[in-house]
Amino acid sequence: MHDNRRITEQRLDRFVRDRILPAVYGRSVPLELSSWEAPGEPVPASEAMRQLFTPQEHGAAWGKAWSTKWLRLQGEVPEGWGSREGTAVEIVVDLGFNSDVPGFQCEGTAWRADGNIIKAISPRNYHVPLKLLGGGLSVDFYVEAAANPDVAQGWSFVPTPLGDKATSGDEPRYRLGRIAIAELNETVWELNQDIWTLSGLMHELPMELPRRHDILRALERMMDIMDPDDVAGTAAAGREALAGVLSQPAYASAHQLVATGHAHIDSAWLWPVRETIRKCARTFSNVVALMDEDPGFVFSCSSAQQLAWIKEYFPELFVRIREKVKAGQFVPVGGMWVESDTNMPGGEAMARQFVEGKSFFQREFGVECQEAWLPDSFGYSGALPQIVKAAGSRWFLTQKISWNKVNRMPHHTFSWEGIDGTRLFTHFPPVDSYNAELHGRELAHAERNYREHGRGTMSLVPFGYGDGGGGPTREMVAAAHRTKDLEGSPKVTIGTPRDFFTAAEAEYSNLPVWVGEMYLEMHRGTYTSQAKTKLGNRRSEHLLREAELWCTTAAIRVGEQYTYPTQELKRLWQLVLLQQFHDILPGSSIAWVHQDAERNYEAISRDLEAIINDAAQALVGQGDTEFLLNAAPHKRLGVPPLAVGQAGRAGAPVSVTETDGGFVLDNGVIRAVLDGNGLLTSLVDHASGRDAIAPGQAGNLLELYRDTPNEWDAWDIEEFYRHNVTPLATADAVGLERTATGAVVVVKRRVGSSTITQRLTLDAGAESLAISTDVDWQEREKMLKLAFALDVRADRSASETQFGHVFRPTHTNTSWDAAKFEICAHRWIHVAEPGYGVALSNGSSYGHDVTRAVRDDAGTTTTVRVSLLRSARFPDPEADRGQHTLDVSIRPGAGIADAVEEGYRTNLKPRFIRGSRPVEPLLSVSNPALVVEAVKLAEDGSGDVIVRLYESLGQRSKGIVRANFGSTGVTATDLLERPTETPGVKEVQGAAELELRPFQLATLRFAVQKRRFAV
Repeated sequence: MHDNRRITEQRLDRFVRDRILPAVYGRSVPLELSSWEAPGEPVPASEAMRQLFTPQEHGAAWGKAWSTKWLRLQGEVPEGWGSREGTAVEIVVDLGFNSDVPGFQCEGTAWRADGNIIKAISPRNYHVPLKLLGGGLSVDFYVEAAANPDVAQGWSFVPTPLGDKATSGDEPRYRLGRIAIAELNETVWELNQDIWTLSGLMHELPMELPRRHDILRALERMMDIMDPDDVAGTAAAGREALAGVLSQPAYASAHQLVATGHAHIDSAWLWPVRETIRKCARTFSNVVALMDEDPGFVFSCSSAQQLAWIKEYFPELFVRIREKVKAGQFVPVGGMWVESDTNMPGGEAMARQFVEGKSFFQREFGVECQEAWLPDSFGYSGALPQIVKAAGSRWFLTQKISWNKVNRMPHHTFSWEGIDGTRLFTHFPPVDSYNAELHGRELAHAERNYREHGRGTMSLVPFGYGDGGGGPTREMVAAAHRTKDLEGSPKVTIGTPRDFFTAAEAEYSNLPVWVGEMYLEMHRGTYTSQAKTKLGNRRSEHLLREAELWCTTAAIRVGEQYTYPTQELKRLWQLVLLQQFHDILPGSSIAWVHQDAERNYEAISRDLEAIINDAAQALVGQGDTEFLLNAAPHKRLGVPPLAVGQAGRAGAPVSVTETDGGFVLDNGVIRAVLDGNGLLTSLVDHASGRDAIAPGQAGNLLELYRDTPNEWDAWDIEEFYRHNVTPLATADAVGLERTATGAVVVVKRRVGSSTITQRLTLDAGAESLAISTDVDWQEREKMLKLAFALDVRADRSASETQFGHVFRPTHTNTSWDAAKFEICAHRWIHVAEPGYGVALSNGSSYGHDVTRAVRDDAGTTTTVRVSLLRSARFPDPEADRGQHTLDVSIRPGAGIADAVEEGYRTNLKPRFIRGSRPVEPLLSVSNPALVVEAVKLAEDGSGDVIVRLYESLGQRSKGIVRANFGSTGVTATDLLERPTETPGVKEVQGAAELELRPFQLATLRFAVQKRRFAV
């Protein structure tokens, strides 16, 4: 019996391959080809079509990497083609696809001669129906062929020069295949979909189940009935033989799948942003064409940025998309500017992802997205539930947690509780893919894998080719229709995410709860890869804070003489948000992407510095007095927060003592001892008298690790990296410099081909030791960390995240604990035992690790390491090589409040300007636990002042926020600045009286009776 089954299955495979697939297109004739090659970057269709096209040979090699070739296809449909029932005429275009994987190789866009986009050309979707060409039997249209190289190379992770246009070479990478007018036999095509669905289902059914044998016998009968020499003529009979098993209804208890069309298009990854724009046009034109054919087809599209590109570069397609949105077929989801990383963006940036995204969808389509949609981001911050809810959304979807290497998430539908206590209805599709094809294997996996059986009955399945784009195909839609009610299969219904979430929420109310972050047990290297991109992000976030603060202050204080730069700030924010995409900020893209990012960050910095200078000068006027602009939420050098004033005296001078080739620095607040190799052997805060450095150990110890992950080079750090470490304990030179404000110990080291210069600075009055590490980094497959062995018994660490911090264990009691061997922190990380703690802040680093060791004296050493640099070789073989400056500070005797303050001090460098008058802060906050994260003018142009703040200590905190200007009242709003009831916020005599829960976020709107501001 087993052998007979296997023989039948082998027979079926060959019958499909050798008989049915060749018969899908019965007749074909080649088209006349001509071509024009774009000399550089892509050009608009209207420009390309004006060029001189010359004859093009069929089968010719074409396309150096990243080039564009325009083809003109011309011909006449032979008489009678497509006139028979069950046939249609299509043009098939094979650009020379080297595999059947779309999105990672050459791809094309079909254009009508009138300049309107038709659809994409890619593997598994290479047909252009004649009816889409505008009518008639003449064929005359264009294909914009993109010679995108296969950077992935079969996921071999071999270093490749293909990711940089300058090194990708000039040789042609593809050879044109069949380009012809062909007659589609629709009956044969439908038969092929029947077989695909039934065969996929059959292979997932248990051997002993009668249903499996029924399908097998029906497939056998189909092959017996059909004539292999006349597939077209007998296809209808073949379909009839399968009709019975296809019509059997699903079990009443079958799992329900809501299938939504999807195309996860990475906004940059193994291609540059400029190519993503074309990928979006290809994909969206595909799905619009599918919608025209099937009014029941629904496509879910996230990322406002991608639709903004379509509006800018493909306006005719955007109009068609808008029509499909009105029809309920093209469904905006997610409400974010891009599908961003969520580990590293700062709190205000994470909020702006939703502000910019949701505003775009509302403005352009009249749609308010209710779900956060992040299927592929590399772990999910514990602050997200609150941010999502504060943006007016209700639901959250992720898929990437299925990639966990060690521990399996216990639920697929659950309530996710964030760091502030906010709960968010969350779904994690059990299909374990955001690129499903609706194959029987996937559907069966979703049903078996679903962990809520007995409580819930449904899950979501996003289907369509993704990452490189492409989206759903007509074959996938056919599979969805065939599995709507099919015995042995889950019930598949095409629908929207809102359809799913509304039904799932209604049926499953007593949800299990997941508390805190959803840490991805993979891709931990993304906290460190491409350090310059991370520096650009951190610097941009803080420059935007300064720019909005001083521009708002100038708009209020100076009035009509100053114009708030609304559109320019929005443009800069959107560019920063784009670069927080989950393959740009994490450092997991090709060299081209990161070169673009670094150039963008340089331009952002220039523009914001100019905006800040203009606003500041308008505030202080002309004069010779030096003022400090304190954009921090804490007092600095005698200047109040958010104010401009003259800096006071910093404190007692720094004393320096030489000892054993090293130095002792003391400013009366802390004392740092550095030995003859520049290692920090003691760090005492005079208030406690306690040494933060563990006995006999050191801080400021650079450590070099072998960094050779099993796969996913730029993404991953494997735990075994710790097996090979070289402490860089010996210095080439140690010297001292005096400055106007303190003392600097300069330490020089060399490792391999790299040189490292550190400057350890103690300033008068400073409560922390600042360490700046300049590196000319020339290593490969190595990782550089900066370690501090602390005399603290800490069983957990606190790491800043958006609008608060998250605790993580420093022990390895469970597999969940052990998996967190590399963690993400924003501006600071803190370790403590009762009554004493130490804070480390950083200026651009995100990766950290914390380990514990028991000493011989029975004490416990907690070692905190900051991950400074990596040197992965895929996808960018030159990643991180070059010059870097990485800033870290260490503050002994620090509580959480000190850590928060230190984080802002490290990232908001002192800014001075000359003028004639100080500037009172716009706001006064009575409790420093309530931290102001953003001050800006309202989005609606009213001139009202928006203040975003949060409780920073993880405790209930009270305070009053008062406007120091002519405010007529204050209200609480959501992130989109709409009035909302916010617990713990009330107006008392024009001020905001707050009593916030731990880490609670609040947005306040102070009304201003002034002119309207330009928007």
